[in-house]
Amino acid sequence: MQFVARVGTPEGRVVEETHAAQDEASLRRELEKRGLHIFELRRRGLGRGLALSGISGRRRVDVQRFLAFNQELAALLKAGLPLLQSLDLMVGRMAPDTFRSVLSEVRERVRTGQDLSEAFGAHRELFPRLYPSILKAGERSGELELVLRRFIRYQKLVLEARKRVVSALVYPAVLVTVSAVMILVMLIFVVPKFELFFEGSGAELPLLTRTMLAIGTTLESNGLWLAVALLGGGIFFWRWKETPAGGLALDRLRLRLPFLGPVLHRFALSEFCRSLATLLAGGMPLVPSLEIAVSAVGNAQIRERLEPTIQKVREGEPFHQSLEQSGVFTDLAIDMVQVGEATGGLDEMLANVSDFFDDQVETRMQRLLTLVEPAMLVFMGIVVALILISLYLPLFSALSQTQT
Repeated sequence: MQFVARVGTPEGRVVEETHAAQDEASLRRELEKRGLHIFELRRRGLGRGLALSGISGRRRVDVQRFLAFNQELAALLKAGLPLLQSLDLMVGRMAPDTFRSVLSEVRERVRTGQDLSEAFGAHRELFPRLYPSILKAGERSGELELVLRRFIRYQKLVLEARKRVVSALVYPAVLVTVSAVMILVMLIFVVPKFELFFEGSGAELPLLTRTMLAIGTTLESNGLWLAVALLGGGIFFWRWKETPAGGLALDRLRLRLPFLGPVLHRFALSEFCRSLATLLAGGMPLVPSLEIAVSAVGNAQIRERLEPTIQKVREGEPFHQSLEQSGVFTDLAIDMVQVGEATGGLDEMLANVSDFFDDQVETRMQRLLTLVEPAMLVFMGIVVALILISLYLPLFSALSQTQT
């Protein structure tokens, strides 16, 4: 089988390689023996959401359900129950599904003596990328319950930020879809009906009318082929964007979108700062935390710009200077990081930077909505008006000629 591995080298570089192996577990062992840090491992040709750790074809665990699992586990540990007994109780109450099968495997690994972080690390494609590292930090400090609480808070904040962005985009998306459907219906079913009437009149039609009739006739006669072409193009685009080059190109395009690009940029930076702050607060060193936080950034363009900071920090360069050289952070955010680095409160300052970016995302989304809604209404009104004018303009011309 062919696998695509995204790994970090001992020199600090992050590379993506293709390997042939019998299964995912053997490839993981081979890469770890070479001293490589595995960020992502997936079967070639499958989407990033597919899990390859033991049970092929499983999708990532639902975020809300995983959050509820961590809340229950933290509560059981706080009540004084041993880890293995807590896992037994939780597995016993779950309905048979993918998550239960994975958790059963985790429980058996813990029963044989593995740490919880190692047990979840064997299924890292199913869970958030920083989760095994968070667990390892809690195991080292002896405060697993406290670290779980910190991860729960992190997960809630990330989910809340994503919900705000998605909910803000729902209404414009619905408005665009309804407008497009309405215009297509008019062009396909209404405009061609007027063509028969105009042919019978024998009058010379205005350019606008001829253009609309040509568009409507083309859509009516070739609608099936156009639908097939759109479907094929959609499938090709979906597969292309799952490739590393396609994902990077698409993320670059997203960041260049007017109005929406700055919002997505700040959301990616907030995601990075929140992940890094959570890892540092859990007791992990800066360089390993930075590797995981960079790999957890959803936007490939931002991730590519931040990756060189890992090697620079490893070589002893101050963290705020490496961030400044990446060119993706604002001056105010860099100043805040510098203060946190100087005072020894980097994790707390990074959390403040993340809150700052979250506030900016919410403010800009509200501004975007105030612009998009009236703009879409005006655009739809102009298109509908052009269609109606093109259809009734010959009638008005004929009527004026009759009166004269």
